[in-house]
Amino acid sequence: MALAKLGDVVLDCPDPSALAGFYAGVLGGGVEGDEEWVVLTVPGGRTLAFQRAPGLVPPKWPAPDDSQQFHLDLLVEDLDVAERGVLELGAKPLDAADRERTFRVYADPAGHPFCLCAC
Repeated sequence: MALAKLGDVVLDCPDPSALAGFYAGVLGGGVEGDEEWVVLTVPGGRTLAFQRAPGLVPPKWPAPDDSQQFHLDLLVEDLDVAERGVLELGAKPLDAADRERTFRVYADPAGHPFCLCAC
């Protein structure tokens, strides 16, 4: 028997509204919140939350000596189309040289790593 249910996955960031807007552009959905806490509800009802953390030090990727803390795997039909979209929204490529894999790694505008994965 489970002791709990999974609630929000929460990303620390300097500007919750801006980062929620980035992920709303990538995933769709609606954004609600204030300066300290913003929740993105994506199609299907899942949520992703963003909490103000003014002193955030973004994780490094790849960095064998540092933890990436966590990352999001986002499933896409076309890697090239999705890549153009996330770059227009402000993502930064972290592995631009490797185009042969079925995934590509980026940093969101607050520096969190995420992957676009071919489904």
